[in-house]
Amino acid sequence: MVNTKWWKNEVVYQVYPRSFQDTNNDGIGDLNGITQHLDYLKQLGVTMLWISPVYRSPMVDMGYDIADYQAIDPQFGTMADFDHLLAEAKKRGLKIIMDLVVNHTSDQHMWFKQALADPQSKYRDYYIFKTPANGQVPNNWRSIFGGSTWTEVPGEPGTYYFHTFAPQQPDLNWENPQLRKAIYQMINWWLDKGISGFRVDAITHLKKDLDWASIEPDGKDGLAAVVKKGQNRPGLAKFLLELKAQTFDRYDALTVGEAYGVAAADLPKFIGPNGYFSMMFDFSYLNIEMKNVDEWYRGRSNWTVKELKTTIFNSQQATKAAGGWSANVLESHDQQRTLSKLVPNPKFQTPTAAKALATMYYFLPGVPFIYQGQELGMKNFRRQRIDQFKDISSLNNYQTGIKEGLSATEALAIVNFKSRDNARTPMQWTDATYGGFSTTTPWLEMGNDRAGINVAAEEQDPASVLNYYRQMVALRFQAPYQAVIVDGAFEQVTSPDNVIAYRRRQAEQELVIAVNLGETAATVTLPKDYQVVLSNVAVTVTNQQVELPPYAAVILTTK
Repeated sequence: MVNTKWWKNEVVYQVYPRSFQDTNNDGIGDLNGITQHLDYLKQLGVTMLWISPVYRSPMVDMGYDIADYQAIDPQFGTMADFDHLLAEAKKRGLKIIMDLVVNHTSDQHMWFKQALADPQSKYRDYYIFKTPANGQVPNNWRSIFGGSTWTEVPGEPGTYYFHTFAPQQPDLNWENPQLRKAIYQMINWWLDKGISGFRVDAITHLKKDLDWASIEPDGKDGLAAVVKKGQNRPGLAKFLLELKAQTFDRYDALTVGEAYGVAAADLPKFIGPNGYFSMMFDFSYLNIEMKNVDEWYRGRSNWTVKELKTTIFNSQQATKAAGGWSANVLESHDQQRTLSKLVPNPKFQTPTAAKALATMYYFLPGVPFIYQGQELGMKNFRRQRIDQFKDISSLNNYQTGIKEGLSATEALAIVNFKSRDNARTPMQWTDATYGGFSTTTPWLEMGNDRAGINVAAEEQDPASVLNYYRQMVALRFQAPYQAVIVDGAFEQVTSPDNVIAYRRRQAEQELVIAVNLGETAATVTLPKDYQVVLSNVAVTVTNQQVELPPYAAVILTTK
């Protein structure tokens, strides 16, 4: 089946169900909470929901450790609740995509339990087990969450199983055709149910180097990052082509790859006209604030707006050269809040800056993704103790940082800044103690910088971040802007270092987007005469020039 690219004009909203809305007062968000707010999402203007994992799970990695792919975890509700959500979403013209996690399962999955219970069962070959002759750990690869990628099998001294992430997340053996067939059946079961596609998690890790050889250590622990031997390895294409042919292509499904480490030269294979996926997230600018995203305990980088601008434009050019489509994103369940990340000075972490960042990314070629709370201008939290964090990656990076020589204060500061928990604090519907998310203590503490940042307050304020997002989203569906936003050409507009400016063009229609991410005013010279369509502060255009105060953003069109 030829991909029709029906999804080009979608606007996607990511829901992290655990933190969206609690309807049964257990402090945990649920499926009925999403259903309750479908009208809010419809009013925002989005057309599709990406729902983070709600499958049965022990929640070691907050649902990305799946114990049953075809069951809803009781804390989120039931399969009947999911079916009701799907039906109610369709009534409102909202599509749903799910998270697809097929690099690994939970160690509580029936397959893994059977593999441990009976080494002779077929399920032993669903995972990766090694029994070295010397009884030692097979190699020195370090997992992404820290420590060895190998855990000894209980009751089988000298036998180990492999995990790219946590020990509770054993990797599936994609070399096994039986395993692959079982995965495809599960995927098609969900597509038959009526979902529109998947965000595909950790997909570049499926293929490992089968020599299983130790390599040069890159840390004081004597280990080396697993990504050097288990990410984007030769042979991955076979798996991804088969996956696509056996599942996604049969349904013309939307697929968004979480594909770390893909070289620009390989982009046509991933997102070209016949690529493995409809589109991919680009992490080059998403992780610009860290020295090393795989080992973020190493601290923050000294990025500049000029560097951010270059990275964004290079990404767009590479995607265009590949004949592909971008999944444009500022925030997700894996990223801290962009207002705290990309606006270094707290003095400028304002609604104006939140709107500027929104403008910067929303009009780039591709499909925009909005993460829950992003449309409110939610910010990072500040925790005083490491035991206030729930995210396994944060806890592991803290411990690794201590082992690498950081003080407890330094390690806590890095975790506070980068922790995935920043994005996972409960959604702020009101200014109530628990934000209107729940009437009882939430599973994760609320954010502690939230005055005026909630749906109830922002609905009443025409100048709020929420209402700005509504205006931006609406532009995508308005003539004459729709065609140029969706299909228009893209080119950089010359601007000062702290200004990100670009032009979208199709036929006679043009839009120019200019965003000042600096703390001083800047002037942009425009290619021709334009008039303001939307801006986050008052700006004037005179003699083909626009003066932008700090964190000002403007969308212009030809007169």
